[in-house]
Amino acid sequence: MEDYADGAYRRVLRLPSGPGTVTLRPELGHVHAAFQLATLADLTAAVARCRRLLDLDADPQTYLPILAADPALAPLATAVPGLRLPGTADSAEAALRAVLGPAAAARAAALGEPLPAPDGALTHAFPEPAAIAAADPATLRLSPARDRSTRELATRLAHGELAVDEGADRAAARSTLLAIPGIGPALAEQLALRALADPDAFPASDPQLRAAARRHRFPGNATDLAKHARQWRPWRGYAAHLLWHPQAQPGNPCSRSAS
Repeated sequence: MEDYADGAYRRVLRLPSGPGTVTLRPELGHVHAAFQLATLADLTAAVARCRRLLDLDADPQTYLPILAADPALAPLATAVPGLRLPGTADSAEAALRAVLGPAAAARAAALGEPLPAPDGALTHAFPEPAAIAAADPATLRLSPARDRSTRELATRLAHGELAVDEGADRAAARSTLLAIPGIGPALAEQLALRALADPDAFPASDPQLRAAARRHRFPGNATDLAKHARQWRPWRGYAAHLLWHPQAQPGNPCSRSAS
């Protein structure tokens, strides 16, 4: 479904006329994209999905000054002046992969539509939610609890009871996600951040985010961290990624010089 080699990220895209592939490579001042598509008619959709994947329509000068107004966060904002939110080219895929986990998501690839011909290591699109919902448990090899969460999430996506596409009602999506067994507040906020591309999503109870916050001398418990993060609204999602970002980690030369 995806591959990274020689400085380029490659992945399969589910598109209106069938699966295609893209190779994305960072260049000076832009990202070079090379597509292999079933038809040229899919180019507009393919470009739009890649722009969403890389958050290319965001303007860092809109949100970084707001984050830098917090003196404690300012060195991090300076260290990563071009910060974007890691997005997704397929919101349903991002949600399902987060719940499946990496190993099961790789096994699920066999359920997806195959490419007309392999493109290097790329062979399949990620399966439609309906295929995940109907999958043989032996294929995915999930624990009973994770299997239940995955199937309910896939069923709701397949039946339109949960919308995570661009423009979806984020509050309604959060409510639906939290009603699914096994999806708690931290995972719901992570899905809002990645699948819904909500720039204000903030998984304060996520252990990795709390650990990153402690490293930067922010409150390490979820309640106090969420309270401190109120001043970062409506861009708390970017603040979360500043805390996670390797260039903004204590001891990183880039972070030291920026501060």
